[in-house]
Amino acid sequence: MTPAHRGHLAMLLFSALVAGSFSLGSMVANDIAPMALNAARFIIAAVVIGIAAQVTHGLRRRNFQAPWRFILLGGFFAVYFVLMFYGLQTAAPVSAAAVFTLTPVLSGIFGWLLLRQVTSWRMALALAIGAAGAIWVIFRGDLAAIWAFEVGRGEVIYFWGCVAHAVYTPMVRLLNCGEPAVVFTFGMLVAGAIILVVVGWADIRATDWVGLSPLVWLVLLYVALIASAATFVLLQYATLHLPSAKVMAYTYLTPSWVILWEIALGRPAPGGIVALGVLCTIWALWLLLREGRPPMAAAEAGGSASIR
Repeated sequence: MTPAHRGHLAMLLFSALVAGSFSLGSMVANDIAPMALNAARFIIAAVVIGIAAQVTHGLRRRNFQAPWRFILLGGFFAVYFVLMFYGLQTAAPVSAAAVFTLTPVLSGIFGWLLLRQVTSWRMALALAIGAAGAIWVIFRGDLAAIWAFEVGRGEVIYFWGCVAHAVYTPMVRLLNCGEPAVVFTFGMLVAGAIILVVVGWADIRATDWVGLSPLVWLVLLYVALIASAATFVLLQYATLHLPSAKVMAYTYLTPSWVILWEIALGRPAPGGIVALGVLCTIWALWLLLREGRPPMAAAEAGGSASIR
């Protein structure tokens, strides 16, 4: 398996794990301040990733040269997570999820601006099909619901969070100086945690940590260890081996994974018409997997087409 293939596999797992944070996070969204939640999330994730980095590669001073890189990246991701929760305070989850589907397109734009990564016609088609399929899944195939979509204050707040997320993806590739993914992620998490503690100190002090329900702690551990620590490493690895637009295109699978999470949590399954949207997202990913493959690769003896 080539590094590019592993990058695609990493993003497939990434989309499934991120979907879990939507389903689980909605259960405790109003029980803790966004700043406090995400400060704890970054701190827990930093501890876990730091231990993993020390065991696997070691934490050496040379890996943390130009610390401004980690501050910049940690700031972008902290902004995304905080604005996501602030947006969800007033935006309906369906509307916010629709805004999230803009991230791949935004990532492609920033990929061109920062890295001059050019989006081919096939990739542009895949992004369009994926966006249409994701919106169809999000609105459960209800054309009236899609037509009535209105952008409110919460959606606007979350949109700027998605912009920060989209900038982060090409910035990783631009600022990484050869550090292992887990070490680089640790530096970003530490920087993000420091930023959130400083900026959100008032919310942290005001939070009754002892009085939080077990469910809040369970969700906090999930978003910290799985939806943060694990996905940060997966995203970091993928961005080093795939173009930014391809990396973020996997977010189109998130609504489909959310449906599976909802079913697993005992909630009603969507109607069969939603399958049309799922098929569109799968079609979009198939187009992305075909992107960059040599036309006669299959005919080459002993050769295999690489995914780029």
